[in-house]
Formats: sequence, C-alpha cells, structure tokens
Amino acid sequence: MGTVTLQGLRKSFGRVQALDGVTLDVPDGSFFVVLGPSGAGKTTTLRTIAGLEKPDAGSVHLDGRDATGDAPADRDLAMVFQNYALYPRHTAYENIASPLRARGRSPGEIAEAVDRISGLLHIERLLRRRPAQMSGGEMQRVALARALVRSPRAFLMDEPLTNLDLKLRVEMRTELSRIHRSLGATFVYVTNDQVEALSMADRVAVLKEGRVQQAGTPAEVYERPANRWVAGFVGSPPISLLACRAEGDRLIGTDGWSLPRPGWTTAEDDRPLLLGLRSEDLSVEQRGDASLPGELYGLEPLGDRTVVDVRVGTAILKVKARPTISGSPGERLLVTVDLDRAHLFDASTGQSLSAATR
Repeated sequence: MGTVTLQGLRKSFGRVQALDGVTLDVPDGSFFVVLGPSGAGKTTTLRTIAGLEKPDAGSVHLDGRDATGDAPADRDLAMVFQNYALYPRHTAYENIASPLRARGRSPGEIAEAVDRISGLLHIERLLRRRPAQMSGGEMQRVALARALVRSPRAFLMDEPLTNLDLKLRVEMRTELSRIHRSLGATFVYVTNDQVEALSMADRVAVLKEGRVQQAGTPAEVYERPANRWVAGFVGSPPISLLACRAEGDRLIGTDGWSLPRPGWTTAEDDRPLLLGLRSEDLSVEQRGDASLPGELYGLEPLGDRTVVDVRVGTAILKVKARPTISGSPGERLLVTVDLDRAHLFDASTGQSLSAATR
C-alpha cells in the first residue's frame, strides 16, 4: 500500500503562509504531481509528507494511519532531490547500495537489488564511476536508482529534472513514466513545469500561494479549469481572455464583438464575464457561425505550427495554425471560435461558470 492523505495542512515561516489548508488524497500506485509556480508551497508540501517539516496544523496520513508525529525514518518514504545529493567519493554502485547497507542487508541481497534497479534504469555501465565522472542526466539516474532500490511506501520527488537540459528532460520524462508503470508504486512529484505534469501524471493538484486551486486528472484540469487562474497557468500558449457579458442568446464583448451564447452556460444577463479561448480551439483558416473580427498582430513560427497573434479590440488572441500560413501586420482576419470548447469565468471572482456543466 502507498496511499498519502493530507488534511488541512497549514505551515508558516514567520509572516509567510507557505501552506494554507492543503488537503490532498494520493491514491495507491498513482503518479501524483503537485504543480504550481515558485512560492506556491509545493516543496513545503513534499517536505511535510516526508516529515522534514512539522505542520502548524493539519495531519499527514500514510496508508490510513496518522503519521504526523512520526520521524522521517519511520515513514518509509524515499525522496529524490533536485540537486541529486550523491556521495561524491562513492561509486554509483556504492551510492545506490547505501540505503540497503543502512538497513543491514546482506552483500548478496544488495548486489541483486542494485543489478535489478540499474538494469531498469539502463545504468549498468555507470556502476564503477564516481559522480564527477558522470553527466547531469547520469547523476539523476543514479539518484533515482538510490531511491528505487528499496521498496518504500511512496517515492517523493522534488523537481528532479530542473537541472537537466531540455533534451534530457524530455528523455527522463519518458523514463520516469516507464519506471512508474514497471514498479506500480506511488510517486508524489513536485514541479513548476506544466508539460511534466500533464505528460506524466495520472492526477494533478495545482497550488497557488499555499492553497489547492484544483485537483483531478490532467484532462480535467486542462479541459475544465476550476477558475481563471488555473486556466491561465495550465496550457501553452496561455488561454486568451475576453471581457464580455451575456445578453439574451448572445455574448457581447466590451470591445463591441458578439458571439452566440453557448448552451452550456447559465450566467445571468449583464453579469461581467471573461470568455476563455485556447489557441487550438480557434482558427483563422476555417469559417464558422461563431467568429470574431480582428487584425493580424504578428506570427510566431514554431516549426511544426505557427501561432497567429490576432488583435480583437484590446485583446490579443493566440491561434494555432499550419506552419506555412502567412500574412502582414494589420491584415483583417476573422477568428472562428469553437464555442463547445470555450470557457466562461466570473469576472469578479474568477470562478468557472462552465466546468460543472459540461
């Protein structure tokens, strides 16, 4: 078993409220990602699970038992740090074997476990090397192997890919997903990188200023954001937001545009709203009943596609288009909107007015 349950965690450092009532439920065997910007409370959450920080209030339950007062060594958790934390004078084999030696395992058991994990991570050739003889990606694999070599209740990972270059990060995302499937263990993974979160996790919790904004599957968080902030934080390019109000069967923009009112919204007339539109749900190359007049502001070629920036009133919409699209700044365009995939938020509270109805 490897369930982790946090109930109402609060933690402050002086005047800084790092955690403000964090409640999470991490199922056994899940790849659970805690996502948020710097200062959101992600690492504090992980350190509180590990017992490295004591909460001011709330509790940590491991496999249904209250472990809030347990020492770190008694929680049976393995942690992978951002800076690898390898012993510099030890070989990779000795680094990987160290948790087992500390638990009094026999040399034969240790050798068998190190061989198994090094094979899983494809690092057999590194076992005789010391950290100074390894690349960043190789050291990260050794650090992972040291955590994986035993069978703890859960693995806690604190932004383990941050120090790697982009190519290695992409490679390690694939490797971590493969390792998780192979082990079937519980992973609690902290990151500020939404690509890592959406590509690896089966559940995501989005934190902001010590509070959980939303928790769910990656698809739920992306497709049905709970509020304006989550919608803006998750997704690339960022979601475009247009101020408007409902009026009968139309949405009327503050810049004078008009669209059919989506059937899934129940917002009352004249309520200040924000219409959220993602770039993949917009088109400047197809025509439809729901469209916005605008002008070309700029083109962002990205190789496999081009992001077209279109000015609609005072807002800039980002539209994904084919890589060969062209145009000149100021050119008049119509942006076709897929209203079935649009989002509406209360302009005052930022809360979604569409997530619960679709």
